[in-house]
Amino acid sequence: MATPIIIGIVVALVVVLIIWGIRVQNKLVKADELSKNALRQINVQQMSRYDAIKALVKLTREYSAHESDTLKGVIESRKMVSSPAPTVADIQRNEQNLRAITAQVNAVAEQYPDLKANQLFIKTMDDIKGYEENVRLSRMTFNDTVTRFNNQARMFPGSIVASMLGFPPKEYLAEDVSKADFPDF
Repeated sequence: MATPIIIGIVVALVVVLIIWGIRVQNKLVKADELSKNALRQINVQQMSRYDAIKALVKLTREYSAHESDTLKGVIESRKMVSSPAPTVADIQRNEQNLRAITAQVNAVAEQYPDLKANQLFIKTMDDIKGYEENVRLSRMTFNDTVTRFNNQARMFPGSIVASMLGFPPKEYLAEDVSKADFPDF
């Protein structure tokens, strides 16, 4: 008579553990998808910045012949940024490319005061600043979602389910300490 009760208790415990494991797994999947989405949002903002920089390059090409090489660099960098599933390394590499290209355009703008005074140049630089702010906010959102995911994946007892189901902790986007303030024009 005690055996059916013990079997019932064991079955109930197993069912509770399975339900708990499914809930933890669902939370991990949700947090994982949120962090992937946040990374893709950064990628979208970077593509918008590349488009604005590309417009600047076309404008500066009128002032300097060597800017055709810069335009080619923008186009090649744009191809790299448009990955459907970017990684943290892709995002950071794209940021480095953006800084290099922007520096080239800024160097040309410094050489040509007429260019710096051009209304299209000024508007595009303002647009780029806006995209820059969007990227900054998107980076913060991504790191927040990674924090939530990592908390779920690393804290006991959820870490057991995360480990069993292959949910390793995610990498944060590093703060870009080398980045100086965006130049004012």
